[in-house]
Amino acid sequence: MVKPNYQFEKRQRELQKKQKKVEKAQRKASAAGGDETPDDRSAPGNPPAN
Repeated sequence: MVKPNYQFEKRQRELQKKQKKVEKAQRKASAAGGDETPDDRSAPGNPPAN
């Protein structure tokens, strides 16, 4: 009989929570008028915003 992998399940729940938090922050930023997240501006290869 296969034992449940509780660590894997916990990690998946944590990742889902983190993803929801990121999405919520993005929605909040776009509602406030900022279409870019701070991560987008600091990403390599993107020109600096003026």
